[in-house]
Amino acid sequence: MSKFWRKFQGHNEVNPMGEEFAPKESELSQIYREGDVSVQIDIFEDDEGGWLLEIVDQHNNSTVWEDTFETEKEALEEALDALREEGISTFVGPVQETGGSW
Repeated sequence: MSKFWRKFQGHNEVNPMGEEFAPKESELSQIYREGDVSVQIDIFEDDEGGWLLEIVDQHNNSTVWEDTFETEKEALEEALDALREEGISTFVGPVQETGGSW
């Protein structure tokens, strides 16, 4: 499994290099449900021809993979494998209070 890291609501609107770009969303992006819990699997084309993977929960917390994928299908397979193996609760973070500071 690729390494992934967590980010929380309201962070990381600009990529780490400080540059902005408009990634293309994959048609394979989808909602994944397990019981009464759901997450959004987001797959985006990066600006270098690879595919980025992010899972976003109902509280807008997200888990982003550090590695890119050669195809959008590989990214989706990784997301589904991780959700099945780790369980959906691994990808659901706490409700974040608004107006707080880090």
